[in-house]
Amino acid sequence: MESLLTDHASQPKSGQVSTSLHGILNINKPAGWTSHDVVLHIRRVLGIKKVGHAGTLDPAATGVLPVLLGKATKIADHLLTWDKEYAAVLRLGQSTDTQDATGTIIQETSTEDVTEQQIHSALHEFRGDILQIPPMYSAVKIKGQPLYKAARRGETIERSPRPVTIYRLEAGSIRGRDVELRVVCSKGTYIRTLCVDIGDHLHVGGHLLSLERSSVGSFHVQDAYELENVTRGQCLSGNRQAFLTLDEALEQFPVVTVKPDHVARVMNGAPISWNAINVSLSDDLLAGNSAHSRVRVKDPHGHLLALGKPSPLANRATADDITVNIENVLIDK
Repeated sequence: MESLLTDHASQPKSGQVSTSLHGILNINKPAGWTSHDVVLHIRRVLGIKKVGHAGTLDPAATGVLPVLLGKATKIADHLLTWDKEYAAVLRLGQSTDTQDATGTIIQETSTEDVTEQQIHSALHEFRGDILQIPPMYSAVKIKGQPLYKAARRGETIERSPRPVTIYRLEAGSIRGRDVELRVVCSKGTYIRTLCVDIGDHLHVGGHLLSLERSSVGSFHVQDAYELENVTRGQCLSGNRQAFLTLDEALEQFPVVTVKPDHVARVMNGAPISWNAINVSLSDDLLAGNSAHSRVRVKDPHGHLLALGKPSPLANRATADDITVNIENVLIDK
């Protein structure tokens, strides 16, 4: 589920928006569109060469798709850690070859004996840290080949379980064999597989009937731009719920301010020493605390220049020996 697709195509046709635009756009992906389709559409409409997305949605799914513009594609790995929330419908008693409603039904089982209490009890088993086996119809690569290519050839490849975290799993209305689910989960979680596993736990099988991603990090579907609004130039209005600057997207990292005579070094990607920075950070950063493994590097006026990584504690004797290595320059020269 987790990927970054970046388009490096030639000069866009429309040129409606400057190619210096950088940030993350909250798009409500419609059903029937691939995430790649959305990327190509946004690139063409906004006139930006480099566009990507964080967190792939299946074509049949709808909801929040963070679209990365310009230099935002450089920080995709940090955005993919955002938690996600889904509104899903699980259909019990029917198993499909793709684990969702786009596939062929391969088994049907009566659900007459399944009670609501049993359904709620089953959900309890899937909260917290669990293991999932990636579905065959997925982009997960085994020996360099995406699983879905093997699945289309009718092959089944052995896959190892992967750890994911289900922070919240609740049932809404239950209508016959259809169960509305609310899922808050970590990156890499397959809601299709979760539905199948719940159905198997209840001994009747199941598949994902429909899926909407209701939020990704601070992005929510009710605030997302519809694609036709982007087409009409109604985006980028300064609405924090629909567009994040690079600085806002990286706000989990502490800020260091570089002295004026070292700004050029940062913009050229050169490492800077700690004495080139006007800052007083907490001891946990100086000790290499993983929560502060990166820092936002800004100029004296507060403009974001780059994302940097302080040198490890083992490589220095005191704080004065710190070097901040510039990982991503996030400003145009």
